[in-house]
Amino acid sequence: MGSWYCEQSNENPLVISTRIRLARNLSDIPFPSRMNEEQRKDLCHRVEKAVSESNSPFSKSLKFIDMKDVPENERFAMVERHVVSHGFVADNRTRALILSDDESISIMVGEEDHLRIQVLLPGLQLEKAYDIAEQLDTLLGDQLHFAFDDRLGFLTECPTNLGTGLRASVMLHLPVMESRGEIAALADSVGKIGFTVRGLYGEGTKAAASLYQISNQITLGISEKNALDNLKIITTQLVEKEQQEQKTLNRLQMEDLCMRAYGVLQNARMMSSEEMMKLLSRIQLGQRMGILNSPVSPIQLLVEGQPYMLMRRFGQMGADERDLYRANMIRDKFGS
Repeated sequence: MGSWYCEQSNENPLVISTRIRLARNLSDIPFPSRMNEEQRKDLCHRVEKAVSESNSPFSKSLKFIDMKDVPENERFAMVERHVVSHGFVADNRTRALILSDDESISIMVGEEDHLRIQVLLPGLQLEKAYDIAEQLDTLLGDQLHFAFDDRLGFLTECPTNLGTGLRASVMLHLPVMESRGEIAALADSVGKIGFTVRGLYGEGTKAAASLYQISNQITLGISEKNALDNLKIITTQLVEKEQQEQKTLNRLQMEDLCMRAYGVLQNARMMSSEEMMKLLSRIQLGQRMGILNSPVSPIQLLVEGQPYMLMRRFGQMGADERDLYRANMIRDKFGS
């Protein structure tokens, strides 16, 4: 489960994950905002049938989930694992989820569009993620007949997704650039070429743990290949910039910063999610700089220490109790 945060890339530890998302709608059903309950049920049934009756190898590994059967803590824990969007789980209308065992594939049925096909992989794997998404797109499109216009491309509820319906993104750990106040300038520069910088949980969210998502904004008038190529170029440039600036850091000061973070994580009895993310970001940087040689995965611990992930595991709790359980879990991981 959750391979993107459990299987971090050693090849490029700055790039945490890659996500490909395709927005698709059926040609014979109104957009979700105009669908009634019967149409929603019909949509879910047709998507489930298309997956289960497919001869594709994907059909063996995908399971259909009626979101009404999913407890609240698990629904919002899915958001914290980046499996689904917050808007999707907060909606009480009929909707469903198609999910692979390792959660690298998730298809939201009945979100802003009829289908949101998502592939989420660890590290920088744009081509692989897109290839999987394209196969799923073909599998479903052959049976469900997506709404498509020769001039506008794939038709979507929101006009900003018209065309390819593709949103490609990478999540980067940029603590040095953040500490030097360079993120606003970064957002401005990539915005001029059709990309956007967002926080840990996407649009409208703040950055946490120095994690930022870079994604394309333009879907009309540009091919999928061009969008992916441009995102890869931007990602490579940002990685190189962060690495170069990392070399200018005062080694002794960084050792002190990282070891202090390690000590707090190893000994704290209560810890908020905000403090956890700040300290784990320093552990991630310390490991990358060779200051720390801990086997603990900061990204995995960061996800597992989120509020609903804790309650999913330990049961319903208030904020103070979560802080206690979070600290206990972290101490166990750090062997204290």
